[in-house]
Amino acid sequence: MAVSGVISEGPDESVWGKSRGLDPGLPPYPLVRHLLDTAAMALHLWDVYLSDNQRWSIAKGMGFAGEPGEARAVVGLCAGLHDIGKLSGFQFCSRHGAENLRAPLSEDRARMGGERLGHDVAGMQAAADVLAVLGFDADGETAAAERVAEIIGGHHGRFYRNEGGSGSAFLGGPAWARQRAAHASAVFDLLGSPVAPESFKAASAVLVTGVVVLADWLVSQESYLRRRQKALDPSLEAHFTQSQVDVAGLLADAGLVPVQLQRPGFAEAYGIKGEPNPLQRSVMEELRTAVRGGNRGGILLVTAAPGDGKSETALEAERVLSAVFGTRGFAFLLPTMATSDQMYGRVAGALVRQSGRDAGLTLVHSMAWLNSAYSEESLGAGQGVVTCDGDEGQAERQRAEADMRPRQWLRGPKRPLLAQFAVGTVDQALMSVLPVRHNMLRLLALTGKTFIVDEAHAYDPYMQVLLGRLLNWLGAFGVPVVLLSATLPASVSDRLIKEYLQGAGHDRSGLGKRSFPAPYPGWLYVDGASGRGTEMSAVRRQEQASERSMRLDVRVEPVVHGRGGARDRLAVVERLVEPVAVGEGGSALVVCNTVGDAQETYLRLRERFDDRSHEQGGIVQLLHARFPGDVREVRTRGVAEGLGRSGPRPVRRIVVATQVVEQSLDLDADLVISDLAPLALLLQRAGRCWRHENWWTRHGYPDGRGRPGWADAPRLVVLDPLADRGTVPKQWGEVYSEFLLSVTSEKLAKLTDGAIAIPDDVQDLVESVQSAVEGSFDWDNPGGRQQAAWNAHQGKELAERGQAGLIAVPRARSVRGLHNLHSLPGEEDEWEVATRLGANSVRLLCAYIQEDGRRTLDLEGDEPIPDPSAGERVTATAVRAVMRRTIPVNGSWLPAEERELFSPPESWAEHPMLSDVRVVCQPVQGGAAGPVAMGGRMLYLDADLGLVRR
Repeated sequence: MAVSGVISEGPDESVWGKSRGLDPGLPPYPLVRHLLDTAAMALHLWDVYLSDNQRWSIAKGMGFAGEPGEARAVVGLCAGLHDIGKLSGFQFCSRHGAENLRAPLSEDRARMGGERLGHDVAGMQAAADVLAVLGFDADGETAAAERVAEIIGGHHGRFYRNEGGSGSAFLGGPAWARQRAAHASAVFDLLGSPVAPESFKAASAVLVTGVVVLADWLVSQESYLRRRQKALDPSLEAHFTQSQVDVAGLLADAGLVPVQLQRPGFAEAYGIKGEPNPLQRSVMEELRTAVRGGNRGGILLVTAAPGDGKSETALEAERVLSAVFGTRGFAFLLPTMATSDQMYGRVAGALVRQSGRDAGLTLVHSMAWLNSAYSEESLGAGQGVVTCDGDEGQAERQRAEADMRPRQWLRGPKRPLLAQFAVGTVDQALMSVLPVRHNMLRLLALTGKTFIVDEAHAYDPYMQVLLGRLLNWLGAFGVPVVLLSATLPASVSDRLIKEYLQGAGHDRSGLGKRSFPAPYPGWLYVDGASGRGTEMSAVRRQEQASERSMRLDVRVEPVVHGRGGARDRLAVVERLVEPVAVGEGGSALVVCNTVGDAQETYLRLRERFDDRSHEQGGIVQLLHARFPGDVREVRTRGVAEGLGRSGPRPVRRIVVATQVVEQSLDLDADLVISDLAPLALLLQRAGRCWRHENWWTRHGYPDGRGRPGWADAPRLVVLDPLADRGTVPKQWGEVYSEFLLSVTSEKLAKLTDGAIAIPDDVQDLVESVQSAVEGSFDWDNPGGRQQAAWNAHQGKELAERGQAGLIAVPRARSVRGLHNLHSLPGEEDEWEVATRLGANSVRLLCAYIQEDGRRTLDLEGDEPIPDPSAGERVTATAVRAVMRRTIPVNGSWLPAEERELFSPPESWAEHPMLSDVRVVCQPVQGGAAGPVAMGGRMLYLDADLGLVRR
């Protein structure tokens, strides 16, 4: 249908689309040309950036499953109409823009200025009339028109309820309505008059909105707009043709063009010696057969003991799954920033070895830009995106677009997940199913990749619910998923698999009658379309079990905290590590439940065995989460190198650490000593004991030294304060559930011969604890301590699951209107909701007040706290200097009534990261820093111990 014959007037190019940041000596950039730029980019994203499963999902959601070209055109139209709401009172929000507006539109300023709408909402309200002109209601179908209106309303990252109606004064009179129709018709004609879909499913519309947002951002870059502004093509046809040429370069410059990897052999791909183990070999050979013929994704669960090469197994699985389902790249998600940082380096090396040097790879977590892999130069003010004038001035949005934009486009705000390859923390992915701004962009980013979650057992009930909700959405889009775990209870894995299958379209009641037990060790693959499960072959499972077979000696040491005597915890640790410190040598890892315990243990062992500090190269080292970021990164790297597989290995090394070492860090110690923890976590910690023994047996020990004579077997020593009817130490607080600790203590006491057969006993032990957790109320002893602990544990889990269920967006197939994705009040952004994914936290900067009153970042007084004058910005280098020194702590440390005492400089108030930092200024006297009172405790930063709280 050619609409140009119906609309008697063409688009008025005095109607502006972009003004801020452009050449003020020229007229602003015309709206119609920006709409055509965005449409051209959306078409290019469809052709180049979107994966096969994304294109299929969008087309099917429009009723165009066999006609992808029709779906492509509609996506282009949605992008080409996204700013149609700027044909409104928005035109008077910029003086420069309003001055260039021609009559009769310019004459309506007074009448249109009485009401104020965002142009996204204005466009949503006006969409029905505009789409009617384009024939979208010709057959009486309104669903597609309604969806397009919602997409227009959501292109700034938040969906709104469409109340309908275009009678707002803000939208102007007939002249404005004619121009909206003229602009829309120009886009419609140049797109070849897209056919209106008969239906438009909500989930598909979410992805289309993500495409529109991304297209808008890419063509709104200052350098591009300035170039086009200086030399406008003589006709809209010529402009659109040039835009279709330009978008290829814009996408490539952004690092979003997928790269085809060269797939070498296993050892070459991962830079390791030897052949793949049976688990990895099975995925390479047998998984290919299991997924053959699939077309709607599937979910793979890999279960194996720590150190069994699950990461490489996942990457090999991605090769198979991406080839079958058409995804491009992967998102590799982990529990913590420290584990993400380490995995980022491993993935970067693997990509280089597979000719992927030019591939987009990002590190995705809140402090990613502090990683040393991101050079100082990359943190400079980069290519700006011209945001909207007038209605984009809210404080929240100004903060979001503050000056900390890395130069590379993918490192800008909200963009890192868009890269072909992304490594980061799982909370960054979970925000796609929380009602935060731009959640649809995160879903677009994730649904084009294979989705890998490591340490799937490591998440609390709150995060498990959110992960399940995300898997539901991924299932709806046919995204292949890989879950990795060493200690995942079957009930949890079963629930996650069913969420995925429900998203893929399986009936909930039917799924309730099924279960999906996974072999251990091994893998289970469940096809998204059929729901059929395929297991790793029994032969390969037996090979894997035999290759990794280990008898872990478990010794329980009853201890007391702080009472002295032979059972005093510190005395017991001192006795256990003595062979390392003064005997034959070797390595020991001591894992503590709290930072305070780790600091106290470290000091005791230093006093007893080696008075040299960690930095001085002493044999006792300390690692926990309360070091400044730069110090922690260096210490983590040093610990990983000293206890890593390749060596060199120190002759003597005792590492005292907290939970930071129990996940994804590739460490091997001759002896592991651990405070009592839930059984699944003890098994994780034990995975750092003799981790590389089989490897070294085949390929040789580093430096030619074997294990010391005293280390005759892998051994885990558990320091159990509950043994002999003890109690949970007061300082542990609520680190772990008392019920889980008591069940674990009982299970350890009943171990046959004081040993755990790995891998044979692992899953049974995990399930035995889980069955106790899921047990029924003890009516025979309703008031006992054990029952009270069970009640508290169950209550906390139910509360966490309930909270997650309330805040998460609906399941993919339950969404009726797109406003359901932002149903909570307010305009929540990432920094507002991220703290809900765990304990409320705050970042402290431990600074110093010198004797002359100067405030500095360093004790010596050489680096002043950055505090630029009014009107100046904090430089990128200064931001890095500050943030690398910050320490995350529990928010309860800082009472609300004391927050103002630790406020940052006023010049940091609008910065997206610095504004939330609390500054603890330690007084300096005689070259030494004194403590500071906070929340009834004293804090001070010690170079050797980290942040100390007494």
